Amino acid sequence: MNVIVAESSGFCFGVKRAVDSVYEQLKKGGKIYTFGPIIHNEQVVDELEKRGVQVIRSADELRNINEGTVIIRSHGVTKEISDILKEQKVDVIDATCPFVKKIHRIVEKESKEGKYIVVIGSRQHPEVEGIVSRVDGDVAVIENEDEAAAFTTLPEREICVVSQTTFNNNKFKELVEIFNKKGYHVTVANTICNATEERQTEARRIASSVDAMIVIGGAGSSNTQKLYEICKRECDNTQYIQTLDDLVLTSIESIKSVGITAGASTPKKIIQEVQSYVRANF
Repeated sequence: MNVIVAESSGFCFGVKRAVDSVYEQLKKGGKIYTFGPIIHNEQVVDELEKRGVQVIRSADELRNINEGTVIIRSHGVTKEISDILKEQKVDVIDATCPFVKKIHRIVEKESKEGKYIVVIGSRQHPEVEGIVSRVDGDVAVIENEDEAAAFTTLPEREICVVSQTTFNNNKFKELVEIFNKKGYHVTVANTICNATEERQTEARRIASSVDAMIVIGGAGSSNTQKLYEICKRECDNTQYIQTLDDLVLTSIESIKSVGITAGASTPKKIIQEVQSYVRANF
């Protein structure tokens, strides 16, 4: 069987930077916290918790912490959480992805100039929540075509459109086109990071050329879900798994080639386990 593994699969720059910061802090010792799981991967989070890293999940929890180190994950945090961190007697390691920080700067500037901010992405994703919290004025989160079509504001109102860094690039362009057709004056900042676009393009290419496709990533990983949607459109026999234990390949006799890709929060070890298993058993 021919097995093709995407070169861009696994940790992206921002996630690796955040995870590495936790392991570096573990070497120094002391109480360590992350605001939200450092990564959308249960195996990594469980391992870190066993080593004493505690996950903070709310502003109230954060206010009760007065010592140790709090690490901000690559998604970033809301302005409220950022303000609380400045008040607490804790050390802070800000591992927010630079691409996310760039979006923060854009929406802060554009909203102060009076523009209506439109964020294309998943409204309950922590990255999007952090972006929205930095808008000084009107803001809307758009997830799909229906919401884009239903959006309305004053004809003379200027709009600035940004994107969650891990959004589907082709879908982003389609949604922007809906806004352009409405006749609004639209400023577009395609803030999908290069790594995401490359990963999606490669996944689409591989999925279109294989008999089966495996997408690896955490259940709560937005970027992995986008990869699955892209691959599923190109290859109907596409599976979304978190670990090797979830893998089920059927109709093996008709499968001559398998493609493998993984989300930005998937450790290399899990990718290698899936790859080795497929090569050895089919």
